[in-house]
Amino acid sequence: MFFTLKDIIASWRRISLIKVHLSRLMGEQRLKIADIERLTKKHGKGLHRNGITKLYNEQTDGIKFETLDALCTVLNCSVADIIEFIPDDNNEKTP
Repeated sequence: MFFTLKDIIASWRRISLIKVHLSRLMGEQRLKIADIERLTKKHGKGLHRNGITKLYNEQTDGIKFETLDALCTVLNCSVADIIEFIPDDNNEKTP
């Protein structure tokens, strides 16, 4: 079975999306993955480099509350600054 680019884009638009903004936040604060690893360890909430990298590259399928807590602590931000829910266009209510 083959899919055209049009089919792929159409199916992609039908799904809800969780966007991770870790790379943007780290860029704004000029922090590297190693910095986040070091800072979270310093605060007693050590995150591993591999987990940070997956979040940074948006290659994860979930995130623990304790990870969000650690990131919010070291980046001095809220959960909403790190993750964003983008709803499925088909699920939006129309007036």
